[in-house]
Amino acid sequence: MLIRYLLPLLAIIGFGLGVLTVLRGNQPVKVAAPVAQPSDSPFNHFIAGSGIIEAKNRNILIGSALPGLIKTLHVTVGDQVLKNDLLFTIDDRDILAILDIRKADLERARAGVKEAEALQRQADILLKLAESVEDRRAISQEDLEQRRNNVLINNARILSQKAQVQQAESQLAQVMTTLERLKVRAPADGQILQVNIRPGEFAQAGPVAQGQGSSPLLVMGNLHQLHVRVDIDENDVWRFNPKGDALAYLRGNRDMSTPLTLAYVEPYVVPKRSLTGDSTERVDTRVLQVLYEYDPSQLKAFVGQQLDIFIEVPDGRESTSTISQPLSAP
Repeated sequence: MLIRYLLPLLAIIGFGLGVLTVLRGNQPVKVAAPVAQPSDSPFNHFIAGSGIIEAKNRNILIGSALPGLIKTLHVTVGDQVLKNDLLFTIDDRDILAILDIRKADLERARAGVKEAEALQRQADILLKLAESVEDRRAISQEDLEQRRNNVLINNARILSQKAQVQQAESQLAQVMTTLERLKVRAPADGQILQVNIRPGEFAQAGPVAQGQGSSPLLVMGNLHQLHVRVDIDENDVWRFNPKGDALAYLRGNRDMSTPLTLAYVEPYVVPKRSLTGDSTERVDTRVLQVLYEYDPSQLKAFVGQQLDIFIEVPDGRESTSTISQPLSAP
């Protein structure tokens, strides 16, 4: 008797729970407030782009011309270096061994020159003695010709030994050059921004490029004056006005901004390399890169940080771009 009333009761409870679930599911989802408000352009007509802070002389990616183990690291992140200051040294034990061999080869070649010159003097003396004999019957013509040939042979031997000295000197200079190439020096004044090597690690030789699968061994740049590299989409290039005002907002805080001053334009349109992470962003986009300057004291930011850039453009559909005559790069 109890079972006959229990089953309908459970059915009614299940139906009620299903209705309650549907009602709750149909309620609108509250939109979460953004962590930071997006940047807003102060201009009525503008071009928006993404900018990246870099050193004025661009970020210098330091690599190594020769592979090998890192022997000594002479700098750390944040160090100020001058041009030709030593950055790091690659293991040079095998080159030093070859250097000793080349020095010994040079000494042997120089000794060979002295030996050939001594033989030459001896041959000259014997020839003069033979030619000073008045009675030709005292010396045969064959002996006289042999002594003359010895003089010629020794002259050629001296030339050959001097050529070997030059070859040994060139080989020694080559080893010295290789030894110097194992000492990587700063190509310009600047600050060490990043260090990706440690003593004992193996340094690969070859070109380095950020964002292309390989990391530079060191990154340095001059931070006394910073640039902002702005990517302008090729569809907006015709609207770009080099004389227009530009404003940069720190990404993540639109209350931090600074005006920009045009430094120069790189008139070669290139594929976009700096991706912002936007889901609608296409990697096959081509962009015009424009360099702006700003006062670092007005915006506390780091090299490599992204900025939201707004560039004012005139109203109208006519092209205002004067990129055919851009400002020259320093």
